[in-house]
Amino acid sequence: RGGYYKLRRVQTMEPLQKFSFLIIIFFAILSPSFSDRCNPEDKKVLLKIKKALHNPYHLASWNPEVDCCIWYSLKCSRTTNRVYKLTIFAGQINGQIPTEVGDLPFLETLMFHKLTNITGPVQPAIAKLTNLKYLDLSWNHLSGPVPDFLSQLKNLIFLDLSFNQLSGSIPSSLSTLPNLTSIRLDRNNLTGQIPMSFGSFAGEFPYLILSHNKLSGSIPASLGKKDFGNLDLSRNRLEGDASMVFNSKTRWIDLSRNLLEFDFSKVELSENLTWLDLNHNKITGSLPESAIVSLQFLNVSYNRLCGEIPVGGDLQRFDYTAYFHNRCLCGAPLPPCK
Repeated sequence: RGGYYKLRRVQTMEPLQKFSFLIIIFFAILSPSFSDRCNPEDKKVLLKIKKALHNPYHLASWNPEVDCCIWYSLKCSRTTNRVYKLTIFAGQINGQIPTEVGDLPFLETLMFHKLTNITGPVQPAIAKLTNLKYLDLSWNHLSGPVPDFLSQLKNLIFLDLSFNQLSGSIPSSLSTLPNLTSIRLDRNNLTGQIPMSFGSFAGEFPYLILSHNKLSGSIPASLGKKDFGNLDLSRNRLEGDASMVFNSKTRWIDLSRNLLEFDFSKVELSENLTWLDLNHNKITGSLPESAIVSLQFLNVSYNRLCGEIPVGGDLQRFDYTAYFHNRCLCGAPLPPCK
């Protein structure tokens, strides 16, 4: 009876609809791959990943009877039909990053993001993903070190391990990655010094964000040779001189809430600088005489600065909270100098 009703449905279609319907049926019979682009090996691996994550509702679309290229949280290449993007985020998922992720050899993007019940280390099997360009394992509950094996991912462009529980030191080998342009390791429990090699990244480097850790020691002088788009070393335990970072064309500098101590009057601020936050340090001297024409944000509060706030530039655009709690800083927008 089912076959009869299907035949009657075809017979009652308009001629053009009937022809299109029959063409689809023909190709589906002739070539199974017409309806299922997914590479069978990739599908096997993905189903293992789902099982390792305890078959979460978040991955309910991962049905073995359905083409995996239309599953939620992944994409297949239009040319190779291989899975090149796996982005699992914001779901109620428990466990560790499955070892099987290393068995998706065409992956270029791997994301496990905002999965606060994902624990354990950064999965060593990730080192097998030689085509990987974007690795985002942020906002999870990962622990252990930032692994040295990440330096094997020579095609890596973007690395984000922020908002985890990672500990130990930062491997200097990350600077050997020839295509890396952005590192986010903020909001972890990292200790030790910033590697000296971090001033020798190849090419442009928009983001180096190491804030909210327990990094100590001095800022490597080599960082002054690199133009960063965003250099954020705030909320650590860094000491000593930081004047070298102002030698670059870096646009965003945040060194706040450290133990830095240097003479700010000897610093010449770049015209490229748009954001400068130095609050809660031990910085001495006076504010630089150089005109600050591009700054959109400034905070030098809670330091040991002295002297009159220079006039004639744009320093009066900022309110008193940008300058208060210094040793003897004065002049608008603070009270007049005596």
